[in-house]
Amino acid sequence: MAILRFKALELVDQRKPLIIEGNGERRSDTFGKNVFNLEAMRATMPGEYFKKLQAAIKQSSPVEHSVADAVASAMKTWAMSKGATHYTHWFQPLTGATAEKHDSFFDLNSDGRPIENFKGSALVQQEPDASSFPNGGIRNTFEARGYTAWDPTSPAFIIETAGAKTLCIPTIFVAYTGEALDYKAPLLKSLAALERAAVDVCHYFDKDVSRVHTTLGIEQEYFLVDKALYAARPDLVMTGRTLFGHAPAKGQQLEDHYFGSIPARVHAFMLDFEEEATKLGVPLRTRHNEVAPHQFECAPTFEDANLAVDHNQLLMDIMERTADRHNFRALLHEKPFAGVNGSGKHNNWAMSTDTGVNLLAPGRRPKENLQFLAFFISTIKAVHTYGELLRSSIASASNDHRLGANEAPPAIMSVFVGSMLDSVLDELERTAKLPLDKGDNIYLKLGIDKIPAILLDNTDRNRTSPFAFTGNKFELRAVGSSANCSSAMTTLNAIVADQLIDFKTSVDQLIDQGKKKEVAIVEVLREYVISSKNIRFEGNGYSDEWKEEAAKRGLANVPTTPQALDAMVTGDALSLFERHKIFSHVELHARHEILLEEYIKKIQIESRVMGDLAINHIIPTAVAYQTKLITNVRGLRELGLDDADTQVTVDTIKAISRHITIIKTTVDEMTNARKVANKIDDTRERALAYCDNVKAHFDTIRRSVDKLELMVADEDWPLVKYRELLFRH
Repeated sequence: MAILRFKALELVDQRKPLIIEGNGERRSDTFGKNVFNLEAMRATMPGEYFKKLQAAIKQSSPVEHSVADAVASAMKTWAMSKGATHYTHWFQPLTGATAEKHDSFFDLNSDGRPIENFKGSALVQQEPDASSFPNGGIRNTFEARGYTAWDPTSPAFIIETAGAKTLCIPTIFVAYTGEALDYKAPLLKSLAALERAAVDVCHYFDKDVSRVHTTLGIEQEYFLVDKALYAARPDLVMTGRTLFGHAPAKGQQLEDHYFGSIPARVHAFMLDFEEEATKLGVPLRTRHNEVAPHQFECAPTFEDANLAVDHNQLLMDIMERTADRHNFRALLHEKPFAGVNGSGKHNNWAMSTDTGVNLLAPGRRPKENLQFLAFFISTIKAVHTYGELLRSSIASASNDHRLGANEAPPAIMSVFVGSMLDSVLDELERTAKLPLDKGDNIYLKLGIDKIPAILLDNTDRNRTSPFAFTGNKFELRAVGSSANCSSAMTTLNAIVADQLIDFKTSVDQLIDQGKKKEVAIVEVLREYVISSKNIRFEGNGYSDEWKEEAAKRGLANVPTTPQALDAMVTGDALSLFERHKIFSHVELHARHEILLEEYIKKIQIESRVMGDLAINHIIPTAVAYQTKLITNVRGLRELGLDDADTQVTVDTIKAISRHITIIKTTVDEMTNARKVANKIDDTRERALAYCDNVKAHFDTIRRSVDKLELMVADEDWPLVKYRELLFRH
């Protein structure tokens, strides 16, 4: 291993930036060139069918068979003109990755002659094996059938890998019996539920609104390490994170990496993957160094939420493939390195009408600001009501390492709105007993007319808040860097839709009692402000004081995934998702089971890798070095030196022995705990056992291994060190 480490370091020193020669085209010219977008459709489809398809998408109605055939024919013609030979239904199963099965356009007709064939039936539906994907007990192993179904709202695109081009068609994935087995189907349902609820509320202010689109901008953080160094760390290869590694003398404490000059090799990689993303219609806008050494971030412009999620899944794939070309590995794990900044995926979420209004942006007129407050306060109320459910939507074994440390939000759900809006809400609360007669100018009386449009620039960010308002959107900062954002967005959409429906019901009841519409709206909003006040927090979410304060406010602090996932299957959660036809009870329980199983498997893999490295690599290295020291002591004593002259070396030998004993004993305890946990039939109890009894040994083992790293001679240490992983490039 030590030899492998130094060979890897030699390779790194020989690396040069891989320069990808461009053709001089502007990004705007190449944007979406490999996407079957509106322009490509219009150019290849008969006008009648193009209009019918767009109408079906706009009205969320089924696509007619004749239209599907026309789309398939045009799509095949376009894809083959780009050099594509195969097509695939591109879907997002509950593995966290994307999936695809490639079929050739090549076929034989009835006469046995070769043809290129792609019909509407193949576009609309395919039948991959459903039993081999996570299903949470919905499907038996022998029941293999499942279906992928075309999502016409997300355009098809062409992926090129090793010179082969494949037409990828975004789809949902469902079981033979209809249950969703993916992330996209529930997301689409939640978007539809939110749109219906939001349009109804918009009609209080503008009867012309007929559509409300949920928009999303997903920031993506990631680490890069050299491919050779990565290969020399079995823990990185097998788990995505370093299970051992002593903190280097210099980490991120000088804050010199953040927004610093981008290293040449990294810059070349960024240019390359941005070009790939541009061709696939991913509208990347920013790139920069993040806080930790060799951590980076990219971010796109806002898009329709469904498309934004598809693009983020695609982006992660592009990054990993492009990194390989540049002799890097892109690390998307939330916490690949202990003691430095973890990686998240900030979800910037908002709602916009088809009349061009951002519902979370304050306006210049009092009526616009009342509409803004209706959606703004309802969202805060939704997070207050369903905070634990929102926490469950971002839960994973890898995200548990990140939450609450190094610029990651805590596991306590709270909302930051900024001092200016906080004072507006406080004012609304203070006027709760103020009479609002029909003849009053309630905008003036409540100060709503004084909310300035400049509020966009007056709302600061709180880096410690998991859910922060940032001027014209909410930023859910707790989503992990490796996650599929659909999970969190499905939950957020659902709880806000539910709250908007309650809001409209309450307002309508007051109007039916004879109250003026504006008065009714304000009265309901004031009640929401008062009842949800505990969720608002403007301070430091990392502090111990906040944990104490949150407990007093009745806010849950759920630091581990098995416990966090309980919120998914409470009566309230089951009722919420079924009420909006997003998940049935069966689907929700299945997902709960899948996520618990995933947690168990990840901790199980980590414990096995940790045991293997500790017993087969670390201890033998420590014993070998200890033997060198013992030989040294014997030699010194043979020369006539007394105990005082050898005491430092003897103390080191004893310290090494202590750490070896701790490692061996704790690994044995961890292994036994794993065996006990594996015998537990109930999945939740088994997950808790892995969390409380298996994972509990990780820190003890790591502490002694990391101490040995400081004692054993550098030339003998088998694992690539943090200073090399984070600073050699």
